[in-house]
Amino acid sequence: MGTDDSWRFAEGEEIVAGRHAVERLGGGSRHEAYLAWDDTLLALVTVKLLRPSRVDDPGSLAALEREAEALASLNHPVLVRSFDAVLAGSRPHLVLEFLDGPRLSTLMRRYGVIPEQLLPLALQLCSVLHYLSSTGVVHLDVKPANVIMTAPPRLIDLSVARPVDQVATLTSPIGTDAYMAPEQCLPLRFWEIGPASDVWGLGVTLYEAIAGSRPFPAPSTIDGSPGGRWPQLVAEPSALPRAVPQPVAEAILSCLERKPQNRPAAAELAEVLEPLVSELPRARLGLFRPGGRTRGTVFDLR
Repeated sequence: MGTDDSWRFAEGEEIVAGRHAVERLGGGSRHEAYLAWDDTLLALVTVKLLRPSRVDDPGSLAALEREAEALASLNHPVLVRSFDAVLAGSRPHLVLEFLDGPRLSTLMRRYGVIPEQLLPLALQLCSVLHYLSSTGVVHLDVKPANVIMTAPPRLIDLSVARPVDQVATLTSPIGTDAYMAPEQCLPLRFWEIGPASDVWGLGVTLYEAIAGSRPFPAPSTIDGSPGGRWPQLVAEPSALPRAVPQPVAEAILSCLERKPQNRPAAAELAEVLEPLVSELPRARLGLFRPGGRTRGTVFDLR
């Protein structure tokens, strides 16, 4: 991606008729996201656009259409909502709800370990993964950067999501390396991508949130084998810190079983976690907000 591969909208500039840029929120290799004002909704929204270099790329257009179709068919309190999709023209984009909160990855980077929110967050994510599984969709990219810490939290970015009946056609790695289940790393070897793959991503996310590090060694830049790029193919997850209560550690590590059939379903994981949440001490004030402000409630596991 070149440094000029951006729309560079100025504040107030029209993205398309009736949608005006407010500020740039970020982006990835294919997309760029803007906070925008929608004249029809009379509300702030997030506009997720294909980058200028991608608007004529068939693969990028197909992925945007696939994400639009997935969002249009799904509705859950812990899943980002979509209001519109413009899949033709010079600026293909999705119109998503604007979520005024930090990413889980941002909180982890700024504040380190966040045990206070872990179990309630885990239950919320179990609920949306159970819903996706029940509707026959696999997210394939569950990670801290795709969790927005609003109330309730939201799982975002269905750009690589697939219906369960289509994952058997995958022949190449899919997802984000550090959070990919073994079957996502080598689909042709395993042929077992499914809802259990999302449980793996949840397990890595929860492990990182409570331990402050990931469960597997860093990839090797020297080793050219699959196990070099994806240590989770050959390594066992590291033990969680001793301060982590044993039931919590066991629940998280159960998500990281190498064989998908040995991992709990999202609903089964929720059944394990629910009693642990009910035993938490009374809530105390304070929820991390951008800039150090606090709001709402967190839970102290210590």
